[in-house]
Amino acid sequence: MENVIEVTALEKSFSKERALKNVSFSVQKGEIFGFLGPSGSGKTTTIKILTAQMKATSGSAYVFGVSTDQLSQEKYRKKIGIVTDNTSLYARLSVYDNLKLYCDLYDVPASRIDEVLRMVNLAGEGKKIVSKLLKGMLQRIILARAFLHEPELLFLDEPTSALDPMNTKHIYEGLMRLKEKGTTIFLTTHDMNEAEFLCDRVAFLNNGEIQLLDAPKKLRQQRGDATLKVELTDGTTMILPKGPAGAQQLFNHMNADEVVSVQSNHPTLGDIFVEVTGRKLV
Repeated sequence: MENVIEVTALEKSFSKERALKNVSFSVQKGEIFGFLGPSGSGKTTTIKILTAQMKATSGSAYVFGVSTDQLSQEKYRKKIGIVTDNTSLYARLSVYDNLKLYCDLYDVPASRIDEVLRMVNLAGEGKKIVSKLLKGMLQRIILARAFLHEPELLFLDEPTSALDPMNTKHIYEGLMRLKEKGTTIFLTTHDMNEAEFLCDRVAFLNNGEIQLLDAPKKLRQQRGDATLKVELTDGTTMILPKGPAGAQQLFNHMNADEVVSVQSNHPTLGDIFVEVTGRKLV
């Protein structure tokens, strides 16, 4: 599988503070890769290096097979979409005019505007002036703009943090459609449910170092114990050992029609992060 991003022994220091410490990972083409960690862990610094907004102190970072130093070239800029907390819009223009500017910049037909507005649940809102919009709508317009040119690589820094569940669902559907078309997505989020739903693999970053990297399901399985969680109709929850003894108890409850649900006793991604780093995802 082709790697779109390759990072080796990446380091970044600000004065005497090391923001990134020997960070290495790769991201495959068409993958949604979650880069997870608490505030101040180095996620945004990594994105800035990978998008040529900042230089690393040492180590290497390659995107599309070339050093990030070369990403300022137009042929690479057009392959990338970015949504971060400092992404802005032209406040005095309408939603449509904001998007039309980017259509012209990326040589995308204006007909694409209606498509991306539907992707973020803003169909028919093109005439509204940006300065009069609430934060959640602004965030969706920024996402729509990043979707416009169907980038080969999309960087998303907390893309759904200001959105309600319905609009978040629209964004997820839009991201999955881009993935199906081959877009590689580099995602940071504090929402572990979002990470588990969207991401093929996740890396946990803490104090500038990667602590874990694998598929969400594998990470949860690796740290699960040999028990089953059984919820009964009387509202109680039982923890049963896997094996003959637990199987017999489960059979007895099922035979009495007392079982509501049965789950492997695996931790959540949030549980794993707290266990490994001792820090909360806030």
